[in-house]
Amino acid sequence: MKKRMIYWNLSLYFLLFFFAYASCFSFFAIWLGEKMNLSGAQTGIIFSVNAIFAMIFQPIYGYISDRIGLKKYVLYFITILLALAGPFYIYVYGPLLKMNFIIGAIVGGFYLGLTFIAGCASVESYIEKAGRKYDFEFGRARMWGSIGSASAAFVSGRVFNISPNINFWMATVSAMILLILVVFMKVDVSSVEVKRAESVSFNDVKQLFKLKDFWFFMIYMIGAVCVYMVYDQQFPIYYASLFPTKALGNQVFGDLNSLQVFLEAGMMFLAPFLVNKIGAKRGLILAGIIMTCRMVGSGIVSDPYSISFIKLVHSFEYATLLVSIFKYLADNFDTRLSSVLYLVGFQFATQIGTTILSPIVGKMYDRVGFRETYLFMGGLVLVFTIFAAFTLLNKKKGRVAVDKGETEIVLEELSRAN
Repeated sequence: MKKRMIYWNLSLYFLLFFFAYASCFSFFAIWLGEKMNLSGAQTGIIFSVNAIFAMIFQPIYGYISDRIGLKKYVLYFITILLALAGPFYIYVYGPLLKMNFIIGAIVGGFYLGLTFIAGCASVESYIEKAGRKYDFEFGRARMWGSIGSASAAFVSGRVFNISPNINFWMATVSAMILLILVVFMKVDVSSVEVKRAESVSFNDVKQLFKLKDFWFFMIYMIGAVCVYMVYDQQFPIYYASLFPTKALGNQVFGDLNSLQVFLEAGMMFLAPFLVNKIGAKRGLILAGIIMTCRMVGSGIVSDPYSISFIKLVHSFEYATLLVSIFKYLADNFDTRLSSVLYLVGFQFATQIGTTILSPIVGKMYDRVGFRETYLFMGGLVLVFTIFAAFTLLNKKKGRVAVDKGETEIVLEELSRAN
């Protein structure tokens, strides 16, 4: 009964958190372009600045999360920040971007990086930890986050043309409900778990970066997953441009995005079956192949129907990727560092690439067009996917104790697993 209650509480947290997230970000690129009148290059700079701040906060979130384990402090902090989304976008971020682009980008990057980009990864890491403790699959909890995103995207596509501010207020209201949920949510933390979490040290993190297998994983994240995320940033602008009016394009994109995320929710439920069957490495390679096909396809076709189909394929690719990442890290590295592994190995690594690529890709959109840029990006992802096929670990080798003082903990964990 306790396990089921925790599962449903955390699933509801995912649903409301991603409802708020999507309310602010489903039309973020369009908001920057249409309402703030920014160019493709300026929009790229915005995403780059957001990524820089996310890179700063992700290691901090990761280390603190591993040190406190399943205590709810991080959830409280992120939820309170999320509740400020409406006032921040409407009364701070938007006006600053119009008055002084650079200051607006920096202030916005600080808040968005701390609250949404790094905050989202911290929430996902927390719930993945809880899933291992209470024996439920992360993907089946994350499925509810996709449902929340889809619901927000469906509503956002309609209200955006009325006023984007409605979307931002929806995020604030959702976060206020979340705060009540966190207050009443009971997650047991035993003394053994506290001791295990407190055993994490900076030396553990330092030793992690000496592992070549961890670096190979990060290279794949930067070279493939990061490029794909940059591709997705301004895709709504390209999609809306294929319609007779921007307003019609925005509404159709909202509906399509909603359908895509509903499909993603179904795939989040099924992805654990697939990844358990084929293995985490093959799941990562499969996701890379699908990313390549999506980007190359976006550069070849130009009609709304074909592009819409390509957009929907994201639901299968993203669910497979996310579940594979968590399983790959849990299978091959010390689970005491699960938050550091996820926030640094995946999130931090991709933000490095995003910081570098976003302005470059933004300029390419302005100079050579979306389709030509998509073809280039697709080829880049293919190269790194092939690289990963030869460098990622094929199967579980046992977790590596990154600190000799904690070898006993890891050996005990492995003996229980066997």
